[in-house]
Amino acid sequence: MSQIHPTIAHVTERIAQRSAGTRATYLASMAAQRKAGTQRSGMGCANMAHTTAALPANDKLKIHAERAPHVGIVTAYNDMLSAHQPYEHYPEQLRQHAHALGVTAQVAGGVPAMCDGVTQGAAGMELSLFSRDVIALATSVALSHNVFDAALFLGICDKIVPGLFMGAAQFGHLSAVFVPAGPMTSGLSNDAKAKVRQQYAQGLVGREALLESEAQAYHSPGTCTFYGTANSNQMLMEIMGLHLPGASFVNPGTPLRDALTQAAMQRAVVNTGRTGEPAICLADILSVNAVVNGIIGLLATGGSTNHTIHLVAMARAAGVLIDWDDFAELSAVVPLLARVYPNGSADVNHFHAAGGMGFLMHELLAHGLLHANVMTVMGAGLTAYVNEPWLDNGALAWRPVPTTSGDTSVLRPVADPFSADGGLRLLKGNLGRSVVKVSAVKPEHRVVRAQAVVVSDQQDLLALFNAGKINKDLIAVVRYQGPRANGMPELHKLTPPLAVLQDLGFKVALVTDGRMSGASGKVPAAIHLSPEALADGPIARVMDGDWITLDCERGVLELEVDAATLAARNISHPDLSHNAHGTGRELFGLFRAHASTPECGASPLFT
Repeated sequence: MSQIHPTIAHVTERIAQRSAGTRATYLASMAAQRKAGTQRSGMGCANMAHTTAALPANDKLKIHAERAPHVGIVTAYNDMLSAHQPYEHYPEQLRQHAHALGVTAQVAGGVPAMCDGVTQGAAGMELSLFSRDVIALATSVALSHNVFDAALFLGICDKIVPGLFMGAAQFGHLSAVFVPAGPMTSGLSNDAKAKVRQQYAQGLVGREALLESEAQAYHSPGTCTFYGTANSNQMLMEIMGLHLPGASFVNPGTPLRDALTQAAMQRAVVNTGRTGEPAICLADILSVNAVVNGIIGLLATGGSTNHTIHLVAMARAAGVLIDWDDFAELSAVVPLLARVYPNGSADVNHFHAAGGMGFLMHELLAHGLLHANVMTVMGAGLTAYVNEPWLDNGALAWRPVPTTSGDTSVLRPVADPFSADGGLRLLKGNLGRSVVKVSAVKPEHRVVRAQAVVVSDQQDLLALFNAGKINKDLIAVVRYQGPRANGMPELHKLTPPLAVLQDLGFKVALVTDGRMSGASGKVPAAIHLSPEALADGPIARVMDGDWITLDCERGVLELEVDAATLAARNISHPDLSHNAHGTGRELFGLFRAHASTPECGASPLFT
């Protein structure tokens, strides 16, 4: 392992200094919640009876004795999400694993888990970002019973892992392990799927062909195989030391997957410190160094732009304060080592087969691009994470990862990266601040100067495209998509038509105060623009025909209108009352009302 890169050291120290007060408060809170014995020791008899009322007799005896660890399971199971469907039988299996270890386990609670793939382009997507905080609250409710010595968190997809993480951090005095379920096997290639989507957008194929294509891509239990937010979550949990080594991308329903799930229970029990080994609690793992490692992993793999929002909130839950400047400065020195769709043609199964997380972490550590001085669920340091799991005569074992990539079109060493930087850029200018992921954008498309086409709803832009009215160079300005306006939905439906225009030879880009999918593609998109339009951000003053420069290379997002003219323009916000009614929107009124204030962790917090 090499000495840590000076820029990484500098950014880490800056974060540590910035976070000194909040971090101290967090750690003091976690220390105050720890007990010398089990968490349930000394609890009232009626409380104890409620805890064990529905349990088998042997479990009752163990829990009443107040000696053996008791493990809480927080599950995001439903069979709406293909990624979460495998979790259906995990609680039963985990209880059996607990019994084999001489301990007990209960499902502490469930959390909601919506499928962004189902709600893309529909009103339900407006609840997606806010669901993260609901999940965090539900996680805290589940663990508030305060009878558990360890917790296992079952979740994979977009807002679910960040929400579980944020809730878990409030119970950082417990041993904790995040338990993945793995990606579905490879189906129709992502490139082929994207091609059919573009053909459908052009009217070249019908709905039947589109549906057949999508069904061949999303075809079985497991996580979607492209490298969007769900799989970025899995990378993040592993590189931060919250998964078992090599656990992220093992397919569901395989013997190795089952063995890793069993080992997760064992590790959670060992880390309670009640079996003779040193205790490792979640707060020990959630350090500044671990958070920086998470950012580095995101950059080195070309991960989801959604984590420029989620990881900031996740870190804050553990008292660590990061911002977009930290992402941008680290991006300048962290090379891109993976090409997984939409940054390439491969999927996560190909990434895993080429060497996966073990090879990636080995390379980063060997070149001083990852903090080795961290605590993980496996103990101190990252040595365990440069090993891969396998079955040795049916028994789970780990062996060193190969030191060469199995496929350099998918995964490369630091000495021969796909690009010298992580491909995430911070854009600044008179429109505000935004982020853009350029790892999937060809160099010739990274600078766009064009006139604005302004809409306040993605459907309006789609209608212009379908009518053939935007076959030209343009920068699409899609505003009133921020958290205060409508919950900051993903605008993934815009990717196919904008990609069609780009393929026709037009200079095309997107500017929005909303989000794109974690699968942000080949069209440059300045997203998460802050301040948002409904907070009277400058984007609310842009007019059709205004010239805008979006320069990913220089980090510039500039409206070519002088300050006096811009200030003189009246802001006339559209009627957004429809965003407050139907599809559960009323329940999120409080979130919308406060989302754009720095204290509440929405977009402007990160600027």
